[in-house]
Amino acid sequence: MEAIPMSRRLRPSNDVLAYPHDDATQLGKAEHTGTVVGITKRAVQHLKKQMKAFLPDPIFLSLLHRKLVGRYPNLRRPRTFNEHILMRSLKPDPRYAALTDKIAVRDYVARTLGESYLIPLIAVPDNFTRDVFDSLPQSFVMKANHGSTFVEIVRDKSKVSYEHLKKLADRWLATEFYHVSRERHYKEIKPRLFFEKLLLDSSGQVPPDYKVHVFRRKGMRPVMYIVQISDRFGPFPRGNVYDSDWNHLDVTIGEYARNATPDTRPTNLAEILEAADKLSRDFDYVRVDLYAPDNALYFGELTFTPGAGVVPMFPDRVDFEWGTLIDASI
Repeated sequence: MEAIPMSRRLRPSNDVLAYPHDDATQLGKAEHTGTVVGITKRAVQHLKKQMKAFLPDPIFLSLLHRKLVGRYPNLRRPRTFNEHILMRSLKPDPRYAALTDKIAVRDYVARTLGESYLIPLIAVPDNFTRDVFDSLPQSFVMKANHGSTFVEIVRDKSKVSYEHLKKLADRWLATEFYHVSRERHYKEIKPRLFFEKLLLDSSGQVPPDYKVHVFRRKGMRPVMYIVQISDRFGPFPRGNVYDSDWNHLDVTIGEYARNATPDTRPTNLAEILEAADKLSRDFDYVRVDLYAPDNALYFGELTFTPGAGVVPMFPDRVDFEWGTLIDASI
């Protein structure tokens, strides 16, 4: 799942500092007042976070759905894509945890597709020590297995310190991802750190991420939509949506802006769709993430509850259209 911020940092207002600067006493009072206001706002922010933590999961997600999607979800009879995903977050299939775990899922991918589709592992340490850092190659990717956005790309190890990565890793491992988005199957995943080979294409860039949304209904062929995320770690990430024939759709999902012109059709599109089909066969819906640098193909992750069911989709009718494609009886 991609991670959604639960709150935004509050900054002290500058209005309280607008005192005449030729009066040192007034300026001192203003600075003191600004500090007090800053402390007060931080206290309010902390209190809000604590209050959110005590909200029951259905209420928490319903309020977030209302804020981000624009309406309260129907939890009794879900109709939209987001409503179905939200209900999965609250009542996950027992299989989701192991297949969402970015380390454990590798066994499933090896059995289903073959080990050649796995990004080579460098290390899965019990503890991230300096010796582990020293043993890493010049370039690599550091990840955590139990949530979204836990990714750090290192192109040149000589330009990053062990202390920086250690601090980042400790913060990831201390994060209970369930508390971020209330996707209950994340409770079952034990946080682990791991290191993978850095995938780059022939131009030296991180390859696009193909997020294949696969829907299955009984007696029908699977329906697939592909979201290609380009420049994900750069300043201008883009997310273009395509059908399985690579028709560029006038659709945006979440925070990724859409390009006016389509991306180049991947030469191995048929292989991308076949891999997504094989990995999704036991489910009514799953998002299969893949990378295809220079006509190769690598597995990224399986996501059963993208965005926890609170992701805006434009136009809004797409939320309803995708909702009709989910057959929860499978």
